[in-house]
Amino acid sequence: MRIGIYGGTFNPMHIGHLIVIESVREQLQFDRLLFIPSANPPNKSDPSLAPASDRLQMARLGVEGNPDFEVSDIETNRGGISYTVDTLKSLSALYPRATLSLIIGADNLIEFQTWKSPNEIVDRAELVVMNRPGYAVQGAKSELSRLAKHVNVPQIGVSGTDIRRRVKLGRSIRYLVPRTIEEYIRQKGLYRI
Repeated sequence: MRIGIYGGTFNPMHIGHLIVIESVREQLQFDRLLFIPSANPPNKSDPSLAPASDRLQMARLGVEGNPDFEVSDIETNRGGISYTVDTLKSLSALYPRATLSLIIGADNLIEFQTWKSPNEIVDRAELVVMNRPGYAVQGAKSELSRLAKHVNVPQIGVSGTDIRRRVKLGRSIRYLVPRTIEEYIRQKGLYRI
């Protein structure tokens, strides 16, 4: 079994996440794609970060109806700082016969050497790098770039930052997030402050 792993804050999950990961799934023919919302990302201290339980629920709402997508609560249940290497250790134990692939953006590849235990990460999982506008993978350490499988994905101009700003200003986020996530944000009063 081939499992693709896509982690992040998903603050909130939006159509850009879903479109690019569907493209990766189709190109690399993963058996399963795991979206893993982080509990506490090590490299982000964002005051607009919604509680992990809300981000987990929004991710579940976002993948509803797609049998190839699954949301894992492995990081939100573990709590603490969400280090990718720890998540991969846990996933290796849960899926001992699976081939794991970590899906990241080109922006993450450039800073990948600053992650906790980057060499252990690439020992535990194949690195799949999605192109991102404005980020040249030539800026990444060449050995890591050579080890990675590079995939072209559609360039979707949607960002969590813009969605949160729009909610705070009372503007529409229709079509930027699935309808169920838009309703959840409204019902919970997320991103208003």
